[in-house]
Amino acid sequence: MSYATRTRRARPEPFAVRPGIAERLSLPYMDGALAFSAAAIAGLSIFVLSQATRHDVPGDPGYYTDRQTIYAVLGIVGMYLLARVDYSRFRELRVGIYTFLCLTISLVFVFGFAARGSRRSFELPFFSFQPSELGKLLLVLALAGFVIDGARRGSERQRTVRYLCLGLAPAALVFLQPDLGTALVFGAITLAVMYVGGVPWTHFATIGAALVAVTAVVLVAAPAVGVPILKGYQQQRLTSFLNPSADPSDAGYQQNQAKTAIGAGKTTGRGDRATQTRLDFVPERHTDFIFAVIGERYGFVGAALVLSLYALLIWRALRIVTLSKNSYGMLVAGGIAAMLLFQVFINVGMNLGIMPITGIPLPLMSYGGSSVLATFLAVGVLQSVHMQARLSQKGRLAWSPRTRTGDAYLLN
Repeated sequence: MSYATRTRRARPEPFAVRPGIAERLSLPYMDGALAFSAAAIAGLSIFVLSQATRHDVPGDPGYYTDRQTIYAVLGIVGMYLLARVDYSRFRELRVGIYTFLCLTISLVFVFGFAARGSRRSFELPFFSFQPSELGKLLLVLALAGFVIDGARRGSERQRTVRYLCLGLAPAALVFLQPDLGTALVFGAITLAVMYVGGVPWTHFATIGAALVAVTAVVLVAAPAVGVPILKGYQQQRLTSFLNPSADPSDAGYQQNQAKTAIGAGKTTGRGDRATQTRLDFVPERHTDFIFAVIGERYGFVGAALVLSLYALLIWRALRIVTLSKNSYGMLVAGGIAAMLLFQVFINVGMNLGIMPITGIPLPLMSYGGSSVLATFLAVGVLQSVHMQARLSQKGRLAWSPRTRTGDAYLLN
């Protein structure tokens, strides 16, 4: 009788143990800090809206709060459900995802609801659905798949041009709605996925030079010869932040009022005495300029708390980039992290007067069903990348030659 046989007889196998509820729900494999930061930001959004918008709709003080709560709950459910799906399946569906992205954005021009001179959303029974918000996530999933699929096709220059065309085509459709802010987010996602995908820095230098040239043509040369590319209000928004006091009653009004509100909040805020935001001096305070509401009502302490939660959210997203089990997950996580970082930076910057006003919402904080749901779904994809990495690591450890039989059983 061999030694291994005697050992197995001397030490019987342990009884099978049914996994607990948390194990069956896959909760141990999720990133708790990522989920907490996203849920906490959404919770703060509901609280801030309840304080700042209770007098906005006569007879319905909870108009914005109730709807934002529903969006957040549905978003959390969607995040959990998407986290349990293996994100690698989206790579196989990249063509379908990209086609759906371009199709939904194009249909807005025909069936979209017109508001404030633009067509950006479909009017549904319960809320307005803006395809470009979900399109941010769809672009990440599709473009990452195209980068992996075309990694060995053509020269480096051809691949760079192909990635740019794939990313900028839907961005151009969004720009024509017109929605300059979301188009810029599409551009940032494209560049981020290309960077994580290993595009040479010399190509980025060329892209940067081209962007400078295009900006000069759009903002200076084209208007000078009487062929404006941007609408008047778009050009004023992009240039007024350089000198907002030049015309405080027009293009620079929003930023002047937002900076005044944030400055008035000082350290701990003014609470219900926040006259700038309470008396409607700050426009769009429930969407684009909600950070100004936080700055005035809760001061530096409240603003620092919100920014700390965003720092935690983005840090966990960047950490997932390094944990991914494959290159596709790395590209997806990198694209989502860049999407979140770009939106937070631009929105907070335009509230502080250091960035142009582009209409980019503050993720999970600004009011809006499409934005909240799309952001939670993006966090769900990040959770899927994290979960698959943990499960893959667990499987490798369980079948490692150095792992004892009992330890392998416990891991399973």
